[in-house]
Amino acid sequence: MSEQAVKSERLRINEIFHSLQGEADFVGYPTVFVRLTGCPLRCQYCDTEYAFHSGEWFDLDAILLKVRELDAQYVCVTGGEPLAQPNCLKLLERLCDAGFAVSLETSGALDVAAVDPRVSRVIDVKTPASNEAARNRIENFAHLSQRDQLKFVICSRADYDWSKAFLLEHALPQRCRILFSPSYQQLSPTLLADWILADRLPVRFQMQLHKVLWGDVPGK
Repeated sequence: MSEQAVKSERLRINEIFHSLQGEADFVGYPTVFVRLTGCPLRCQYCDTEYAFHSGEWFDLDAILLKVRELDAQYVCVTGGEPLAQPNCLKLLERLCDAGFAVSLETSGALDVAAVDPRVSRVIDVKTPASNEAARNRIENFAHLSQRDQLKFVICSRADYDWSKAFLLEHALPQRCRILFSPSYQQLSPTLLADWILADRLPVRFQMQLHKVLWGDVPGK
């Protein structure tokens, strides 16, 4: 294989680690996280700013080897914004071919149409308080199925009301599962739970399990 071909199979990786999945359908399962470097967004509540720039280049075979060494059935590819690196699509396919249960955490600002259909896509819908709501890619909704999830990080009552209206406008509960999560240390989880119950919203409340267990420790 030529040197150029080898380089074309690389990804810049911030970290690969083993922890409990803290969110979405695989919550609570021991999971290998593959965190890719880089993100074109700057959400005000971002908790992985350390992944914007730092990282090392790995070829896909080396990533698969490391994932196997950490010995978990579930693998989550995250960032940053993993789809900002085109070879992320190849990594997702390779992980599925290897028999892992694979999820992708993505900002929703980039096209998800080419993601392997075996992957569970967890897509953020950016609320106004994120400061990135203009980056929501509405076209992605047409590609969603019941194996996918849309996650709203709610920072305030205004965010909640916006999100509730957004659900109805785009008929999102009919497309996939919907997750409402309080922004860590910005909104009381109890308040958000009360609002959801009062409005009988067809959404799933979630908290970030890893934050409950370990706080803001990177790599957890």
